[in-house]
Amino acid sequence: MLRDAHPAILETLQNARSIHVLGAGTNPDRPAHRAIHDLNGRGWRLVPVHPNDAGGSVLGRPIRGGIDEGLEPEVVVLFLAPSRARLAVRQLLLRHGASSMPLIWFQPGSEDEDTLEMLNDAGLLHIVDDCIVRFVQRHHLSAATPQAQGPWYLQVAADDESGCSVWTVEAPEASKPAPTTALEWCGDLHDLEASQHPVPRYIRSLATSGESLEALAERLALPLIESA
Repeated sequence: MLRDAHPAILETLQNARSIHVLGAGTNPDRPAHRAIHDLNGRGWRLVPVHPNDAGGSVLGRPIRGGIDEGLEPEVVVLFLAPSRARLAVRQLLLRHGASSMPLIWFQPGSEDEDTLEMLNDAGLLHIVDDCIVRFVQRHHLSAATPQAQGPWYLQVAADDESGCSVWTVEAPEASKPAPTTALEWCGDLHDLEASQHPVPRYIRSLATSGESLEALAERLALPLIESA
């Protein structure tokens, strides 16, 4: 467990490109949602994660249902009940192993003693007893390499029972609720490039020679495409 201005925490946050915020959904009264607002503008790629609100967005950031295979989170902030935090940490450890684990940030109230003991015994980087927003504000932190916020991508089931899928390019400024039809996938350009989820893998397979992913995503936004 590391506290306050420990150099490893400061360095990890400053060098991180992305911060995953587990528990951040569309409810503006929830602390995780407010954390996205409070961390906005400091250069990090903010990644809200909430299974019930997936497909919606906060400040133009798509809400994911989870962390896709193929992605390498750098900082994972837990706005979760202790039992859910325990499950989230174990899933990260199973997927990434001790050598590639992100910094785990337990927001006050999310701590699970068994998980903390395991992380301490393994020497894995984590922090408790502090709020990431207050920490960032207290130390005047921002991302060393600011990440541009661009459009994001959404695929949902068509609402006409045709069995087709609707792929759209969403504006980076908008906040929106979860879709009314079944979510098949959502994410930003980084997710589209690296995720091993079937939908982005299928989308990548449709690129023509020399076509960028951004151009491909725009091209596919007009017609209906078959489900991945």
